[in-house]
Amino acid sequence: MSLPFNPAAISADRLPELLRSMPKAELHMHIEGSLEPELIFALAQRNGVAIPYANVEALRQAYAFTNLQSFLDIYYAGASVLLKEQDFYDMAWAYLQRAAADQVLRTEMFFDPQTHTERGVAMETVVNGLHRACVDAKAKLGVDAQLILCFLRHLSEASAFETLEQALPFRDKFIGVGLDSSELGHPPEKFARVFARCRELGFHLVAHAGEEGPPAYVWSALDVLKVERIDHGVQSAKDPALMKRLAADRIPLTVCPLSNLKLCVFPDLRQHNLGALLDAGLVATVNSDDPAYFGGYLNTNFTETFAATGLTARHAWQLARNGFEGSFAGAEAKRAWLDRVDAHFAAFA
Repeated sequence: MSLPFNPAAISADRLPELLRSMPKAELHMHIEGSLEPELIFALAQRNGVAIPYANVEALRQAYAFTNLQSFLDIYYAGASVLLKEQDFYDMAWAYLQRAAADQVLRTEMFFDPQTHTERGVAMETVVNGLHRACVDAKAKLGVDAQLILCFLRHLSEASAFETLEQALPFRDKFIGVGLDSSELGHPPEKFARVFARCRELGFHLVAHAGEEGPPAYVWSALDVLKVERIDHGVQSAKDPALMKRLAADRIPLTVCPLSNLKLCVFPDLRQHNLGALLDAGLVATVNSDDPAYFGGYLNTNFTETFAATGLTARHAWQLARNGFEGSFAGAEAKRAWLDRVDAHFAAFA
């Protein structure tokens, strides 16, 4: 594809502003992971929930993770303050305002109903609060926000089936299903039957694979679960045959650089393989994962990763386009957004 701009016209010192201002899609963001410490304490006070931290700063200092599980332990504790529909609305609205400020035009937000239903919070409370924020985001912020329901992989497939049945009365309020939580020891095929059922129901399918887990998990997500997108997928680089398949089939990877750094998937951001994935022809995208916990929302993921790895304006253009291409939006909306990307880069250069 020919570039709509001359990359040489964008100097390195102008690159951060380009990254901040370009139109974006975000395809891998857990809404519970956007719950900032200040809002956690506000909701805890509003709902009379006791949390094991003295103040906001003490909670922030606990964000020193050594792996995925050490993060999840704090993540689930933070979610305990979410009890009422307005709580879920307030959490989503806070993220959506930040997304709009980061020039996000489309976001497909993950939510984990089992995190809440297991605490006695009704599915209706969760979905309606989040969906109401999505509706307001379109009207008030110009952000096209959609929801993807995720099953927790450390729980059983029977629990996932039960969650699906609870959610079906609200199926018009979410566009797909995913698979998240502890990856190691919980291969995708554990959820083969529930994903087959979701496919029959017409939902879009995604799954976390190849973050801490091996490339084999990515193969299983593709061949057993039949997913359309791989969340994370950075371990795919260890399998040349898998890399070729991902490139040939245009399977998007929703990469989360600062999350990978925080969870020690890469010891240093300079060693991140985002550039290698792009140069191999993969539809890699940049996302914030759990931004309240991992040190930054979407623009911070872009600017810090580019600064550390030396990625260029050409990579920025490809990543911006990949985000919209990899979304589950309709063809007409995608074309309009891609045109905006090209026009923005042409004007900036």
